[in-house]
Order: sequence, then C-alpha cells, then structure tokens
Amino acid sequence: MVENSEKKHFVLVHGLSHGAWCWYKLVSLLKLQGHKVTALDLGGCGLHPKQLHQISSISDYIQPLLDFLAALPDDQTVILVGHSYGGIPISLAMENFPGKISVAVFVSAYMPNCSDPPATLIQEFLKRSSTNSLMDCEITFDHQTSPNLPISAAFGPEYMAKMYANCPSEDLELAKTMVRPSLIFLEELSKTCLLSEGRYGAVKRCYVICEEDEVMEEEFQRYIIDKSPPEDVVSIAGAGHIVMLAKPQELCSCLTELAS
Repeated sequence: MVENSEKKHFVLVHGLSHGAWCWYKLVSLLKLQGHKVTALDLGGCGLHPKQLHQISSISDYIQPLLDFLAALPDDQTVILVGHSYGGIPISLAMENFPGKISVAVFVSAYMPNCSDPPATLIQEFLKRSSTNSLMDCEITFDHQTSPNLPISAAFGPEYMAKMYANCPSEDLELAKTMVRPSLIFLEELSKTCLLSEGRYGAVKRCYVICEEDEVMEEEFQRYIIDKSPPEDVVSIAGAGHIVMLAKPQELCSCLTELAS
C-alpha cells in the first residue's frame, strides 16, 4: 500500500471500439496499491448510452472525459492514460485542461505533435496497413464526399483474435460481446492548430511501447515517438496490443513508476 502522500489518481481512456471494461484488471491492481482510478466510457462506447448515429463530432466522443476533468477540483491533478486510439482523446483533453494533468501516458497509442494535424498519424497507420492486415474489419466510407476517407470501423472476430493474440481466451470472448463500432473522425482531426505548445506541449508525456504488438507494431510506435519525443519511454517485453489484459501487472508497474 502506498503512503497517503504518494497516492495518485489514474484516469484510463480506452482505444477504438472499446470501453472502460477493458481496464478491469488494471483498475483492480492500481486500487490494491491504494491509488484512485477512474476508467471512462467515451461517447458511444462501452456502456455509454449514445448510439453511433448520435455521435456527430470528436467533441461528442470525448465529452465524457472533458466533463470529468471540468468537474475535478482545481487543486487536484490526474495521471491521464490513453491506449491506442485513446491517445487522441487524451491529447485533446491535455489541450483543454493542461493544469489538471500531472502526466499523460500513451500506451501503444497515437501521440500527436503540435505541428501536424492529429490525423497524420492515423493516415500513416492506414498507409502502412495492407488490406490483408485489416482482415475482417468493416470500414465504412463516404463515397459521395470523401471516398478515400474512412468514417467508421467495426472489428471482425478474426482481427480481434490478432489484436488479443497475447491475452487469455476468456478476455477475447468478453471483448467480442463488448466492442462497438466506432467513428474515426479523420476529417475533423485533419484540421491544423488542434494542439498548442503552450497547453498540450506543457504537459509531461510518457510512452509505453508494447514490443509484441501486432496491430500498432513496435516500428510504428517508435516512429510516433520520433515524431514527438516524450520525456520518458518504457517498453514491455512480450506485450501485445491489449497489454492491459495480457500483462496487467507489468503495465501497472510501468504506470506507477512513471507517475512517481
């Protein structure tokens, strides 16, 4: 158990199509150490009541996170943790509430810089991904206005098996019942000036590399880091993409170390 003065508040933000449920092992481990933990459902994800057609913008999608930070007393700060696509929501939250975030941790996640639009990283990922590597994912496009711009994605069971390759089989089965189709917001995220050095850039950033990630491969994670170097980088050997379920103890150790 940590001393009172060393207790931290971790806020966990899931990736595309997932929800607060995917952090269940990590939440338990962090709480056992005496930390406070909040795992959030973003708009239209997990148990959030809105359906996909009711989410019209990235603002709708990240509103639960912004509402949470807005309600936080001004004398309290949190450690913000984003996984995979969750790196985009936490970046926008850093821009909105830099004073309420002591450190932001990107776990095998998109970590934008202040000069390129956040969509640049997603486009680079898609450019590196062959049609075969996306397997049975269902990607929708707006064939009238932007035929080459993905609008939403739904993970198929084959792709999820790859994503959850290092996880216990029961976690994969849980995920199959819980994931929901999700919007990608590429058009909105292609706008410049979403992040600034004075706000987003003022928050300390750390990155956790998952060395055996078959979705965002280590080479791509290191590309992200090179484009926008954080203060700290740590690696988890043998960790696949869903590291919070495959190696929760190792991720817990990384987070507590980075937080202190």
